[in-house]
Amino acid sequence: MMQDLDQIIALENIGFSPEEAATREALKLRIEQIQETFIVAEKNDEVIGYINGPVIKERYISDDLFKNVSINNSEGGYISVLGLVVAPNYQGQGIAGRLLNYFETLAKNHHRHGVTLTCRESLISFYEKYGYRNEGVSESCHGGIKWYNLVKNIKKDDEV
Repeated sequence: MMQDLDQIIALENIGFSPEEAATREALKLRIEQIQETFIVAEKNDEVIGYINGPVIKERYISDDLFKNVSINNSEGGYISVLGLVVAPNYQGQGIAGRLLNYFETLAKNHHRHGVTLTCRESLISFYEKYGYRNEGVSESCHGGIKWYNLVKNIKKDDEV
């Protein structure tokens, strides 16, 4: 995946403003530390999208995660989404939904509580369409933006 870093950075800079975008160093660290939750969608050897984020104990994302992540715990916690980007030419084809579904499957398979993310107000309805619940304004001030906490709880097979 490290061979895809330049393409990932290019997408990051398309998907996020300069204040929001992860640095090259932050993305490199994520690839090194959390490979199992740094997923890349490719078509003909071209990176067309990705989703990434560490497993965290807390229900909500904190700003420190955008600069520094550590290796994922094997079970429990929440898979966080620090970045989800699809190349403009491939948007509207369900790629983002498939990447989210992959994270949800990982969460279920590793007995996580769910998947957690922050998003701008304009994206709340997009995530709600995939079953994420808006839990209000986030404490995050990453990039000087007002963020909202969205969470999708993962039910285990033995729960009703």
